[in-house]
Amino acid sequence: MGERTVQLSVLNASAGGTEGAAGGGARGGERGRDDATGAHAGEGRVELSLRGMTCAACAARIERALAATEGVRTASVNFATRTATVEAEPDVTSGDRLAAVVRGIGYGADVVGGVGAGEKDGRWAGHSHARGAGTEHGEAHERAEWVRLIVSAALALPVVVIAMSHGALAWVHRLEEAGWASWIQLLLTTPVMFWGGRRFFVSAWKGAQRGSANMDTLVALGTGAAYVFSVVATVAPGLFVSASAGEAMGDALQAAGGPNASGGAHAALRAPVYFESAAAIIVFILLGKRLEERATGRAGAAIRRLMDLSPRMARVRRTEAGGGEVEIDMAISEVRVGDLMVVRPGEKVPTDGVVERGESAVDESMISGESVPVTKRHGDQVVGATLNAAGALEVRATRIGAETVLAQIVELVRRAQGSKAPIARLADRVSAVFVPVVLVVAMVSFGVWMLTGEGTASARLSMALITSVSVLVIACPCAMGLATPTAIMVGTGMAAERGVLIKGGDALQRAESVRTVVLDKTGTVTKGRPEVVSVRATAGEDELLRLAASVERLSEHPLARAVVLEAEARGLKLEEVSAFESVAGRGVRGRVGERSVAVGSPSFVRGATERAADGGELDGLIEATVSEGCTPVCVAVEGRGVGVIGVADTVRDGASETVSRLEAMGCDVWLLTGDDERIAQSVARTIGIRQVRARVLPGEKAGVVRDLRSRGAVAMVGDGINDAPALAEADVGIAMGGGGGTDVAIESADVVLVRSDLRGVLRAISLSRATMRTVRRNLFWAFAYNVVGIPIAAGALYPFTGWLLSPMYAGAAMALSSVSVVMSSLALRWTRVE
Repeated sequence: MGERTVQLSVLNASAGGTEGAAGGGARGGERGRDDATGAHAGEGRVELSLRGMTCAACAARIERALAATEGVRTASVNFATRTATVEAEPDVTSGDRLAAVVRGIGYGADVVGGVGAGEKDGRWAGHSHARGAGTEHGEAHERAEWVRLIVSAALALPVVVIAMSHGALAWVHRLEEAGWASWIQLLLTTPVMFWGGRRFFVSAWKGAQRGSANMDTLVALGTGAAYVFSVVATVAPGLFVSASAGEAMGDALQAAGGPNASGGAHAALRAPVYFESAAAIIVFILLGKRLEERATGRAGAAIRRLMDLSPRMARVRRTEAGGGEVEIDMAISEVRVGDLMVVRPGEKVPTDGVVERGESAVDESMISGESVPVTKRHGDQVVGATLNAAGALEVRATRIGAETVLAQIVELVRRAQGSKAPIARLADRVSAVFVPVVLVVAMVSFGVWMLTGEGTASARLSMALITSVSVLVIACPCAMGLATPTAIMVGTGMAAERGVLIKGGDALQRAESVRTVVLDKTGTVTKGRPEVVSVRATAGEDELLRLAASVERLSEHPLARAVVLEAEARGLKLEEVSAFESVAGRGVRGRVGERSVAVGSPSFVRGATERAADGGELDGLIEATVSEGCTPVCVAVEGRGVGVIGVADTVRDGASETVSRLEAMGCDVWLLTGDDERIAQSVARTIGIRQVRARVLPGEKAGVVRDLRSRGAVAMVGDGINDAPALAEADVGIAMGGGGGTDVAIESADVVLVRSDLRGVLRAISLSRATMRTVRRNLFWAFAYNVVGIPIAAGALYPFTGWLLSPMYAGAAMALSSVSVVMSSLALRWTRVE
């Protein structure tokens, strides 16, 4: 079944907007960008949950296999989230077929969204993967892995103590004297290797059968070599050492801080063993994986926090067979569209709906971020998971499951966290060849030390083994694979919690480079609804407003509505009107009591005045009103011009602050509008914008953005249908949601502001910059770790310092490297954003 695109239009429900049709359509324009609702997303997007990946090399292998599949346009595998996103031709392939491709190369895969996934699996139910972020098989798997780690650590600890004490402990010395030390280490290390580390050997063997290698290959080869050598040295020590060779081997071990490095003459007569290295490496890597998965789970915690907002139960009023009504408590999954839900004070609204009865203040902060509750009454829309603060409400369910606002926000964030930023491609290219290169380096290191090392053949073998095993276990492709996706997971999650929905890593990276921000005026800088700003009357402002509002009450024009609302706000009593007449596009007239009243445009009212002087008297009032950036609504009573009401689309709260802070961040700010130059300049002066383009036709907005892009990356902020081409043309399109944005504008954008607050633009750009700084820092340390660590492990410092890196310490360093990258990404949560 073709997957329906994320209906971002339902974000409007939080502000009482009407239910929108499903969005869709391609995004991308000439740059072919792919966002969360994606090009071709309406029917060709497939999402797979992956199992069995151990490093970025695995992700690269799966990505290549998917990309080579017939009918696939693009394929992207995210190592951190263990997901694959595929754009495919639905007539050529399916989700099940793509999952079979992944299984065919030795990994696990399930369809969680798109072609081949049903409604349940493809949408809301698929988010269970997000709930389990940081585990691969759920809570049972998590517990089993912790048990495996704890038992392995308990077995490995005495092995390490025996090896590292060098006979200093009395009980260890007695074991060595009796010749039992190596045998006890063998006994304790064997279950650590083949039970604790079983996954590494199984994965390496499967990879060898496929002709591929991954991080598990390195671990299995390194620990396996140390273990096999130690077993043979324990069973048949004479194969490796004679009394004359013992001292030379002891020197090599001393350099590496290895076992029996200073065990005296008796220890020198025995072949060294590396059980502690094999056991400790397994334990360190198991620990690193546990910490890595837990930290990665924390990086994706935003989705779980959003999902946890959803109530589990609903109280539904049903009609019994006898005609009576009964209230039933049921699981939220059992609620159906059309059910009448009863929401008491202090309870959460179970799912999206429309108020049928009652009036209450509803806390919508989880959607809008605004702490002030919104009054809801009959006919108003409410969003599931918002909190009913005061009175009781009866709500008719209009959306359930995957169609709710909360579910679709979760879906959008999940897709964004599973996407890739272009900067990740470098790490992908390196990861694809990383493991083979490390294998070559390990073999070269072994050969060089066997050929050029000092001492006997046994001593050279010991040196070669230490360096090659250290190279194998210190190399860490995981750090490179986690550097970008974990930071993007944290960044997009933080943005979602702040009311900013970023549709993918690509959009996040482009937002970082924005240097020009173009703001549409109507509905973006302004509120999108006219309000009375001034009343100028020749005598009596309230009387003028009362008469005008009495006539305008019968009109449906937006300006008329603004006049009526102002009169009601002032508590003026409106009168009945007779002989009402509306002249399309010009104004209205009628009789209020015994007086004739005309309200409308200057030309309309001038025509209604009986004397030219009366029409001329209005000119000064009109000029003063227009100079303020207002639209003049003129009023004539009994054929005489008596005043002008100034109506304007007022500026949003925070607009001026947004402009000044954008400029402080190094961005040029432009105002783009189809309105009159004087009105545009007035609004620009109010909020501090110096660069204005007025009288721009809808079809010309994209051209203006295209011209500005020649100077650098451009973000376009808009809300209307006429803004959609400009949003698509910009490097980053930002759409106003929260009831202010149209479906087309939202679907055309890379970033959606959940609430109609321009300060969301600041948050989007600030968070993108902080996230990309974290990505670059992660990549630097991931590359630097391997570039520096591998040569040291190979013994590059030994000729100068006489120091070798113990395989045990190399394993610890490898385990901590990926964890440090994830922790660096988590530190982003404490970064201050605008």
